[in-house]
Amino acid sequence: MSNVSLDQAIVIAQIALKTGREKKFHPLTVVVLDAGGQMKALLREDDCSILRQNIAMGKAWGCLGMGFGGRELFRRQEKMPAFFTALNAMSDGKMVPVPGGVLIRDEAGKIIGSVGITGDTSDNDEICAVAGILAAKLVPDTGDK
Repeated sequence: MSNVSLDQAIVIAQIALKTGREKKFHPLTVVVLDAGGQMKALLREDDCSILRQNIAMGKAWGCLGMGFGGRELFRRQEKMPAFFTALNAMSDGKMVPVPGGVLIRDEAGKIIGSVGITGDTSDNDEICAVAGILAAKLVPDTGDK
């Protein structure tokens, strides 16, 4: 299984936070998972609330678990709420199907990890995730074409 490397995960997390600060977003928490769902990096800015790590993990974990970016997960949960209620129960509440969860793909399109960011609006969280992934010279998959 190909995975995001530790060096790439650190770049993703650091650039995501830098982007958020440059754009004057609220304090962010970033989680980077490898393709097997194991945490490679966690950065939490000062003044983040206590649930932010769990929310960021849920965004990243849901994308990885279903193989869709957060935007697609959000669209699907709007259309099939009962299915997503079941998924949430099966995953012990680990899924957060909203933007801000972004798959990490390699240049061949293979999923090698995911990023979850929380702290500002979901759209702004996603902007930071994409910036980090691009800075690591990888391909972000938000769930939009």
